[in-house]
Amino acid sequence: MASKADEGSKGPRERISAKSTADPILRNALRYTISAKEYETLHKYIISRSKVLKRNAPSPAKVEKLVERPGRDDYNAAAVRDSLRVFLATAAGLKAWAVIRENLLGGEKMRGKRIPFWRNANLRLSLSLSTILLLHRILFRFFTRLRAHLLTPEARPFRQRNKRTSKTLTSSLAPAVGASLAGFMLAVYPKDQLRVTISIYALSRAAEFAYNLAEDEGWIWGKEGSGWERPWWWGSWLIFPFTSGQLLHTFVFDRDTFPKAYGDFILKYSSQYTQPRPEDYPSSLPWPGKYEVVDNLAEMARLNYPPFTSPILFPNSTTLPATLSAISPITSPAHPLITSLTCATLHPSDPSCLRTYLTYWIRVFPPLTRFFTAIFLVLYIPSYKAFYRAPITTLNRLASTILRYSTFMAGSVGTAWGAICLFQQLLPKNFLATQRFFLGGMLGGVWGYVVRKQARGEFLYSLRASMDSLWKVGRKRGWWRGIRGGDVWLFVVSLMVVNLVYERDGRALRSGVIRRGVSGMRGEGWRDFVEEQEKRLKEDLKGKGRVQ
Repeated sequence: MASKADEGSKGPRERISAKSTADPILRNALRYTISAKEYETLHKYIISRSKVLKRNAPSPAKVEKLVERPGRDDYNAAAVRDSLRVFLATAAGLKAWAVIRENLLGGEKMRGKRIPFWRNANLRLSLSLSTILLLHRILFRFFTRLRAHLLTPEARPFRQRNKRTSKTLTSSLAPAVGASLAGFMLAVYPKDQLRVTISIYALSRAAEFAYNLAEDEGWIWGKEGSGWERPWWWGSWLIFPFTSGQLLHTFVFDRDTFPKAYGDFILKYSSQYTQPRPEDYPSSLPWPGKYEVVDNLAEMARLNYPPFTSPILFPNSTTLPATLSAISPITSPAHPLITSLTCATLHPSDPSCLRTYLTYWIRVFPPLTRFFTAIFLVLYIPSYKAFYRAPITTLNRLASTILRYSTFMAGSVGTAWGAICLFQQLLPKNFLATQRFFLGGMLGGVWGYVVRKQARGEFLYSLRASMDSLWKVGRKRGWWRGIRGGDVWLFVVSLMVVNLVYERDGRALRSGVIRRGVSGMRGEGWRDFVEEQEKRLKEDLKGKGRVQ
């Protein structure tokens, strides 16, 4: 009662002054957190269902009156809103992933380890991504307006005095280049493997889009009808032999720079060449693990592949070098007809390399088929409408995809293992002793031709993994030195290339999701203008056909 009496005792000027002071604060708080349309949706589905919230929260009409300002630019407010949402969404997603990893995947628990909030990696990643979005929008708007201002007749004296500067700032590509400077905010996140991965991913996509643009513009193969067209066999699958060769060589000789998940997957489907412990083998005796077998293959290459002496035929002689004693449980009972130490290690019970290779296919193909069946059944769930419209065609396409991927994976892994035995038969033991693993990986990578039309994403993933491991191997062996903040500079350059390609021709960005992302980062709305334009063209063609 007293408060109401005090409020009633205030004069009209005091009430107007208090209202005018509160409204700008409330207006700005709402403008920079939610738009009028979004608040109306929130009020309709959440706030209106609770009596307490409905009584205390402002109505949509009042929020619209406070937020919407006719004739005023809402660009900066929208940029802040979207950056805040990116911050909250990434923070929540990283927190959820940490909980899942700790409780379901058996990851290391961080409880009890108190870290200052400014050193929290998840917080800094969220801050980095949201700041990149905010600065990208602001810089793009700034350079766009600056270019428009410099092109006006009033700015002619400036253009005449500063010809180089004005030529740069008035270029149609200036906003795209200037906005890319926001990529330096990736440095907010601490230097870690994730930051390197982000930079390599951005570089691979930038190179992909630049190649698409060059191909569409006729800079590589020429335009249609020019007589110099792209060969039928050309495609992204050609990347895979080279990346497979590099990754196999790294897997054997520099495994600390190789992605562990990749290696675990390879060895999981290599039981024919990595001998498991026999069931009747005494548990008290040691047996080499799969990775230990690979380490001993690397040691054999360094020793120029010593010959195999069968302990069965020569029990009293030294059959293994001291550095290869770990594989003695595998090679000791090996078939006496085997003459190669690598063959005695990879397939000790069968002297035929070809028969071992064929047996590998027979044993590994069914589990790989089951694996890819489960994967693609999950991936095909969003396409249930296509199955409803044409079930036979969809099932045939699904079966073909599963068989192709199973053949591709079995051929890649099996050929890489079989090439070790093949080169032992064809090449002198001193010739390309370690480099032959690279050649074997290349032979296995040729199987990428089987899925050349479906596995573009897999080929690009292998490229990124190869780039990462090659860089680490080079630093490890002293081939090159790193540059401080080099991954951040790489990200900035990649972001610049993506912006320039999008500015030149958005169709070169084959992914609609990335086109929406670039459009949203520029403040043009999270829209795919290429798709919208194609739909309009189709509707216009249909309309003309109806008129005719």
